[in-house]
Amino acid sequence: MEVAELLRGLAVMVGPFPRFDVEGAPERPGELFVQWLAQAVREDVVEPHVVTLSTADERGRPSSRVLMLRDVDAERAGWVFASSALSRKGVELSRNPWAAMTMYWTEQGRQVRVSGRVEAADPETGRRAFLQRPEPARLAGLIGRQSAPMADLAQFDAADREARELLRGHPEAVPPDFTVYTLWADEVEFWQGDPERRHIRLRYERVDEGAADGWRKELLWP
Repeated sequence: MEVAELLRGLAVMVGPFPRFDVEGAPERPGELFVQWLAQAVREDVVEPHVVTLSTADERGRPSSRVLMLRDVDAERAGWVFASSALSRKGVELSRNPWAAMTMYWTEQGRQVRVSGRVEAADPETGRRAFLQRPEPARLAGLIGRQSAPMADLAQFDAADREARELLRGHPEAVPPDFTVYTLWADEVEFWQGDPERRHIRLRYERVDEGAADGWRKELLWP
């Protein structure tokens, strides 16, 4: 079977989808995002906190990966995530702090796009966040070496055993490279899909860096 034929046979935008009350949308994008996220949780959307983070190196070459959203500063429009500063995304952010984040909730036909500058939190914030993580996540952080080449799975198994031993003896061990980041948005777009392709796009653009309410809100052609 040709791939194009396979793809054409797939259902898309099945619906029904929620109504998007554009006129009632709040003045700040963070508030609308929290509303959408809460609705996604209530309606059992699968993993609504999973996002795609896109970064770029100093030459502008992009890379993307899926990770978990950790928090949202609704008032100041900050989307929080965590990673090793030594991972590919961490290295790229240290050289080029601009990034984009995308969320797509299939069951609701909703997409949110966030772009802006990323800022690393202080080490103490990272330490507290790491210690709140479940044990498997802390083990992964203590194993470390994220994005580095690995000879074979046996090498990983050995590192896993070392991390487990370290965690048993030092339950508050924190890897120094674990970092909490915030993507401070300067543009946020909310997209509501429609089975008839009458999609709705609402974009927020920051127009005043010093004001929490300094946003311009406008509809876009779909």
